[in-house]
Amino acid sequence: MSASPTIPTGTGRLHYAWVVAAITFIVLLVGAGIRATPGIMIVPWEREFGWSAATISVAIAANIFLYGMIGPFAVAIIERFGLRRSVCTALLILAAGTAATTWMNAPWQMLLLWGIVVGSGSGMVANVLGATVANRWFTRHRGLVLGLLTASSATGQLVFLPMLASLAVAQGWRAVSLAVAAAALALVPLASLLLRDRPSDLGLPRYGEAEVKPPIADGVNPAKRALRGLAMGLRSKDFWLLSGTFFICGASTNGLVGTHLIPACIDHNIPEVTAAGLLALMGLCDLVGTTASGWLTDRFDSRKLLAWYYALRGLSLIFLPYSFDVSFYGLSLFAVFYGLDWIATVPPTVDLAGRAFGEENAALMFGWIAAMHQIGAAAAASLAGVVRTNTGDYFAAFVSAGLLCLVAALMALFVGGSRAADEPFLAGPQPAGA
Repeated sequence: MSASPTIPTGTGRLHYAWVVAAITFIVLLVGAGIRATPGIMIVPWEREFGWSAATISVAIAANIFLYGMIGPFAVAIIERFGLRRSVCTALLILAAGTAATTWMNAPWQMLLLWGIVVGSGSGMVANVLGATVANRWFTRHRGLVLGLLTASSATGQLVFLPMLASLAVAQGWRAVSLAVAAAALALVPLASLLLRDRPSDLGLPRYGEAEVKPPIADGVNPAKRALRGLAMGLRSKDFWLLSGTFFICGASTNGLVGTHLIPACIDHNIPEVTAAGLLALMGLCDLVGTTASGWLTDRFDSRKLLAWYYALRGLSLIFLPYSFDVSFYGLSLFAVFYGLDWIATVPPTVDLAGRAFGEENAALMFGWIAAMHQIGAAAAASLAGVVRTNTGDYFAAFVSAGLLCLVAALMALFVGGSRAADEPFLAGPQPAGA
C-alpha cells in the first residue's frame, strides 16, 4: 500500500478528482451497507439464539456509536497517514470483523465483532471521508460532489439490504456475513491502485482552481488535532446548534428507521424481503434527494434548507405508524417521501461548519458534529429496541422521533454569527516551508 504506482493523469477534460470521487463513492456505498447489515439480522438472531431485540440493539447501538465517534479521529488519521493507506486499512478491518462473526454464539461476541470491530472500521469510511475528499479535491461543484458522496453513504445502507435479506432467507445470516466481508476485501486493491491523497501528488490543482497547492507537511498528532477541534467547538454556539440538530438527524434516520423498520414491518405481517425492498426504495430516493441537496447548498441559505428538511422528515415520521394500517401503498409513499430527505442534511451542515470554523477545518469539525449524529442514532437504536420489547410495537418511538425533528427545524434557523476559524491552534497541517 505504500507503493505509488504511476497513473496517467491526462491533460484532457477529465480531472483526476472525479476518479478519486468515484472510488470514494464505491467505498462509502459498501462501507455503509456493511454497517447497516445487522438491521436484517435482528429476527434471524432472535430465532437462532433466543436473544431479545433489546440485547441485539445494544450491539447495534455500539456499532452506530463508534461509526460516528471514530469520525473526527479518522480525519486527523487521514491527514497524518494518507487517504489511500487509511481507507485500505479500514476495508481490511471490515473484512476481518464481518468474516469472524460467522463463529459467534454469545451476545458479548456480537458486541465485540458487530459492535466494536465493524463499528470502528466503518467509522473510517463514513461521511467524514466524503467531506475530506470533497474539500481536498474540489473547489468548483463541491456541494454537488459532497451531496453525491453523502448519498452513497446513505444509499449503501439501504440498496444492498434486499439482496442481503434474500440471501439470509435462502442461505442463513452467516452467508450474509461472508458476502459483505468479500465485498470489503474486493475493494482493497481498487482503492490501493487508484486513490491518491491530494491533487498535488499528481501535480494537479483542485478541480476549479488553476494553481497547484504546495504539499502538506507531515507530523501532526491525530489525537491532539482532533481533541483541539472539539475544545474549540464546545465554545461555539453554532457547534452546539449543529451538533444538536445532527443528534436528532441520527436518531431519526439510521438509528431508528435504518435499524428498526424491517422488524416493524414484520410486526405488521409484511415479509422481511419486502420490508428490505422499502429500505432500498428509500436509498434510491436518497440518492436523488441528497445529490439535489448538494446542488441547492451551492445556491441557497443552508439554514433554511435544514429547517425544511427536518420539518418534512418530522411530518413523515409522525405519519409512519399510521401508514402500516392504511395499506402497503401508504408505506411505499412514506418510503419515497422520507427517502428523498434521508440524509439531505449533510451538505448544508458541512457548509455551515465551514462558514463557522473555516474551510480548512470543515471536515474535522463536521467529524465531531457527525459524532453527535451517531450518538443520537445509537440512542435511538437502543431505546427503540427497549420500546418494542416492553410495548410490543414502535409507535411511541416513531412519533417521538418526528416531534424531535420539528424541534431541529427551529434550531437550524438560529445557526450563524459564530466565527471561530481564526483560533490558531486548530489551523492543522501547514504547507511545507510555511
